[in-house]
Amino acid sequence: MTECFSRTSLLIGDAGLQRLAAARVLVAGVGGVGSYAVEALARAGIGTLTLVDSDTVQASNINRQLHALTTTLGKAKVAVMAERLLQINLGLLITPRQELITPDNVPALLEPGYDLVLDAIDSLNAKLALLQNCVERQIPVISSMGAAGKLDPTRIRISDIADSQGCRLARKLRKELRRSGISSGVTVIYSDEPCNLERLGEPEAEGERRPLGTISYLPAAFGLFMASEAIRRLLPD
Repeated sequence: MTECFSRTSLLIGDAGLQRLAAARVLVAGVGGVGSYAVEALARAGIGTLTLVDSDTVQASNINRQLHALTTTLGKAKVAVMAERLLQINLGLLITPRQELITPDNVPALLEPGYDLVLDAIDSLNAKLALLQNCVERQIPVISSMGAAGKLDPTRIRISDIADSQGCRLARKLRKELRRSGISSGVTVIYSDEPCNLERLGEPEAEGERRPLGTISYLPAAFGLFMASEAIRRLLPD
């Protein structure tokens, strides 16, 4: 596999490659954001990845999710993604976990220990629990905010959640984290572009979540920003 990472080695050196190969990363959620983030990690030479997502590939995913094809409909996202990543790096140690992330199972998910956690999940309660547990366990975490209802990739920002501006989800999470005594320590990928509510859909049935209007490139850009922050953080000084 040396040749596969030869161009990366020219940029970050053998020590950098070795550090990435030794890294253990958990990616929570492999949808539009998470799928692009995890593939960028694999192509950079990250050695151990755990993917957690309960969903299967749906036709509505095709416009923005890397693993979503007409041939993968109905298949578990983590399984499809794991198979794809092993075609990129045969030496990758990958654990696909098809399970729903909840506040109750977050501690067990983090129990093996990781160098870094990437949060790309949608559920607010699960997201909050994951961030709280990462901070309490001193596991560096990078969290994706919402990419729906937006079109401008130049408005994407990276900052500590305490410094984020113009993102409703980040503001809500910041408020909830403060209630548990956490005011900083969570890196967020967010956009300060105003969310156009006219771009969001309406539920088809009572009790269903509101579908969110999204474009092909915005979740991908969020995921690549996440991967860039992760890789730069993992590399030796």
